Amino acid sequence: MYEGHTIGVVVPAYNEEGFVGDVLDSLPDFVDRIYAVDDASTDGTWDEIRAHATIERAPRAGESDDAVSGVVAIQHAMNRGAGAAIKTGYLAAREDGTDITVTVDADGQMDPDIMTRFLDPIVAGDAEYTKGDRLSNSELRKEMPRFRLLGNWLLTGLTRIASGYWSITDPQNGYTAISLPALEAIDLEGMYEYYGYCNDILVKLNVAGMRVADVDMPATYGDEESSIKYGDYIPKVSLMLLRNFFWRLGARYRTHPLGIAYLFGIVSGLAGIALGVRALGSVLTGTKNDDARKSLTSLLVSVVGIIVGIVLDRRENP
Repeated sequence: MYEGHTIGVVVPAYNEEGFVGDVLDSLPDFVDRIYAVDDASTDGTWDEIRAHATIERAPRAGESDDAVSGVVAIQHAMNRGAGAAIKTGYLAAREDGTDITVTVDADGQMDPDIMTRFLDPIVAGDAEYTKGDRLSNSELRKEMPRFRLLGNWLLTGLTRIASGYWSITDPQNGYTAISLPALEAIDLEGMYEYYGYCNDILVKLNVAGMRVADVDMPATYGDEESSIKYGDYIPKVSLMLLRNFFWRLGARYRTHPLGIAYLFGIVSGLAGIALGVRALGSVLTGTKNDDARKSLTSLLVSVVGIIVGIVLDRRENP
C-alpha cells in the first residue's frame, strides 16, 4: 500500500525468460499485488513466472491463474499481443478493486525505483493516468536510437490529434499508472490488443474526461531486443488512431463547432483531391475546365477548417 492506496502492477511478458523473474523480484515492497501475464510464450517465461506463484487457485475465464505473496500468474492460451496482456491484467485489477494499477514491461528496462513518480499525481488527485516521457528532456533521450526517436515523434503528433491530449509526449511509453475510477470509466473490453494499446487508451481516457500527466524518465535499453517491427507497427497504429480520432469526434463533439470545423475541413480536403485528380485528367486529354482552381480553393478551405478545429480542440482539452 502506498499513501493509503492499494497498488497493483501488471507485468506483460512474451518470451522474456531470464528477464521477467528479475523484474518481479525488483518491484517495490509497497506493491500489494502483481499480475504477471504470459502471452503464450514459447520459451521458459511461464515457468519463471510460476516460480513466483506456486499456490494454485481456481482459474478465471479458462486461463491458468495462481497466486502467492501477492503475485497472480496468468497465462494466455494463445498469443494475442502486448495490449491483450495489459488488458487481462487491467481486468483482474479492476475486479480486485485495486486503487492504482501500474504497468511495467518484463524486459527489465523500466526502473521500479521511480514508480512513486507515477503514483504521486494520482494520489494527490491531480491526474487519473500517468505515463512515462522519454522525449521531452534531451538528456533523458540520449540512448534512444535515431530511427526510434523519429518514429516516436511521429506517433506523438498523430496521438495528440487523435486523443485530444495536445501536451502529451511519448504516448507509446509502456510505463504507466491508472486509477480505479479511470479503469472503470473506459471500455477495457474493447481495448486495442496490438502494441498501440498505449495510444488507444489515451483516446478512451479523453472521451471519459480523465486527466493525464507525463512523467520524465530516461530511455534505457538493455540486452533484450524489441519485438516491434516498425514497418508494420507505424501503419497499423496510424490507422487505429485515425479510426479513434473519428470516434472521439463522434462521441464528444458531434454537434460542437470543433467537430463541425474538423468535418468541414476533411470533406473539403477530399473534394479538393478529387477535383485535382480530375484537373490532371483534363490536362492529359487537352480538355479545358476550371477544376484546378476549384481544387486549390477546396484545399485552402480544408486547411482553414482543420486549423480552426485544432485551435478549438486545444481550447477544449487544456
